[in-house]
Amino acid sequence: MNKHGWLIYQKQDAEQNNSFIKWFIDEAEKQNLKLSLILREEMTAGIIDNKRTVLINHKQVSLPDFAIVRTIDQMLSHFLEALEIRVFNRAAISEMCNNKARTHFHLNELSIPMVDTIFLGNEIKRIDPPIPYPVVLKEAAGRGGQQVYMIHNRQEWESRLMTAASGDLVIQSIDSIQLGKDVRVFIVGKEIVGAVLRNSTTDFRSNYKLGGTASWYPLNHTERKMIQSIINHFDFGMVGIDFLLDNDGRLLLNEIEDVVGSRTLSAVSNINILEKYVSHIKSGNPS
Repeated sequence: MNKHGWLIYQKQDAEQNNSFIKWFIDEAEKQNLKLSLILREEMTAGIIDNKRTVLINHKQVSLPDFAIVRTIDQMLSHFLEALEIRVFNRAAISEMCNNKARTHFHLNELSIPMVDTIFLGNEIKRIDPPIPYPVVLKEAAGRGGQQVYMIHNRQEWESRLMTAASGDLVIQSIDSIQLGKDVRVFIVGKEIVGAVLRNSTTDFRSNYKLGGTASWYPLNHTERKMIQSIINHFDFGMVGIDFLLDNDGRLLLNEIEDVVGSRTLSAVSNINILEKYVSHIKSGNPS
């Protein structure tokens, strides 16, 4: 009997990623897996009659063998795991990846190079940041280059602190980095699938969605060894590990993207990352 999985999206994201979703479902079918799109807005997850319960459109349904959560909802991931459903990415991975402070904290334990990074609770209002201007201020839960701000002086600093969303903040030095460039490394399970150099000549952020360009990035032996140390330590499903480049071209940790897309990889290579991902899911290896 073929295993059945849920591909969980919020409605708006599903509409924007229609072709990716179709590709995902087609790849699953090729490998004899049934994959159904489930909209988060149609799900009810909670305790009903003292039992953990999931409803779809207010109706009882058969639970899947696995769930691919393509939205940031760690409580939902924990809930599905408690029902003994295999979740990709796991709740613990999602929690780490979707908080930049936690990502840097945990990867520092592996001695991964990174710029000077300060963790700051949003409730703390400092007169000045604890590192010299200019600095980059990031909302720890921001994604896709959003909620990332270049701060040049005290006026910008105080203004931005007043408008930043509640939650943890990250402050980083930019003294030693090449602005507008980063390298995204695509990971499936324990495999380095490929890497892409993203570059912007108009913004200090290099994100493809923000108008940056992309080209294939050939990882050298030293870079591969460092990245492999990260993926050997964590049970990833599919993620993108993003690195800044210092002035000598060496990789410095930036963040890990949990709900990672593949536009840039598809633009610069013929790699079918979803074929690899579906194979990983089917293999039963940890996620």
